[in-house]
Amino acid sequence: MKNSLPYNISSSKAAFRHFVERVQEKSAVKISDCYQCGKCSAGCPVGFAMDYMPRQILRLLELGLVEEALRSHTIWLCVHCETCAVRCPREINLPRVMEVLCVESRARGIVSEKNLRLFDELFLKSVAKYGRVHETRLSIEYNLYSGKWFQDILIAPKLFRKGKMNFKPPRIQGQKAVESIIRKTREKEE
Repeated sequence: MKNSLPYNISSSKAAFRHFVERVQEKSAVKISDCYQCGKCSAGCPVGFAMDYMPRQILRLLELGLVEEALRSHTIWLCVHCETCAVRCPREINLPRVMEVLCVESRARGIVSEKNLRLFDELFLKSVAKYGRVHETRLSIEYNLYSGKWFQDILIAPKLFRKGKMNFKPPRIQGQKAVESIIRKTREKEE
């Protein structure tokens, strides 16, 4: 009997399995270890803003809904605080899975958060140059390049008065080492 479906199911399953194996290898997490208890989701400080809770991302991967997981806002919103990993009775390192999914999503040209690449580039440029982020410069450059010129204009004076922001960039010892680490990481990603 001829296959009447518009795609080959066995090749789709193989591609899905290969993707999940790659995620598991890069994250050192066995996706099927999650038994969906929900402790990670209950403790997530940014769960309120996510379209899928952390446990649901793992479930999407188990079900073969790879594109759905890669297009979710959740993977970009994870702040890598490790609350989920600490609460997990199976010790699943969800932040590492989220990080791997972000890399995979970016590699496929899927970035669900607007201006995310711009923010990442400006952030890393600042860290490479000063050894840590210079918030003032990051805010100004991000607002200029993203077209949100007046986004922080009302709060900026208050932040300067309270010493929370400074025109003088921070300097640390070992700044050249930080710059080298960022350069080597970028070379590996390419």
